[in-house]
Amino acid sequence: MSSVLDIQKLSFGYTKDKLLFNDFSLSLNEGEIKAIIGPSGVGKSTLFELILGHRKAHIGTIKPSSFSQVFQDPYSSFHPTYTIREQIMDVTSMEGYEILMEQMGLEEGYLDVLSHKLSGGQLQRCSILRALLMKPKLLLLDEPTSALDNLNQLDIMKLIVKHIERMGVLLITHDEDLARWCADEIISLAKPMAEEIIS
Repeated sequence: MSSVLDIQKLSFGYTKDKLLFNDFSLSLNEGEIKAIIGPSGVGKSTLFELILGHRKAHIGTIKPSSFSQVFQDPYSSFHPTYTIREQIMDVTSMEGYEILMEQMGLEEGYLDVLSHKLSGGQLQRCSILRALLMKPKLLLLDEPTSALDNLNQLDIMKLIVKHIERMGVLLITHDEDLARWCADEIISLAKPMAEEIIS
């Protein structure tokens, strides 16, 4: 299996005397799902910002493959004055979108409206649609199903698992049951930051 994310000896904190990450390492391969869990404030979303390059590590290396991401708030992921279709086509082709939309319970008409016309759940599924159409090697999911009801959460995660053979998934979630169901490995972050593997 080829590596899609390699983090080695990462150290980062917002202040010098309080590190969120200290000598933190993580590797992810194609075909794997790893879940990051832990209470608010331990650095789960900060880790994604570091992977995306929005923040710079004090020490250590982060080497991601081509990626796409899905964030907790779908309304922040779409520009309010362009249609969903336009924003998908800005970053990828629409190849194969009909099958994905059917699997996700999305109607064709959702693509040609502005984001505020859709519910949070509908828009989050559009965000996941866009991320999958980008055919990433690394898929970053930050609480991706929090806007969905339990049945839709499971359906969406089943869809992501169905595509796992061609990518690796790093999932942030507060839902330990979801993490245990889908993840090959669960990494629990706590204060002060510690890494604990849950079997």
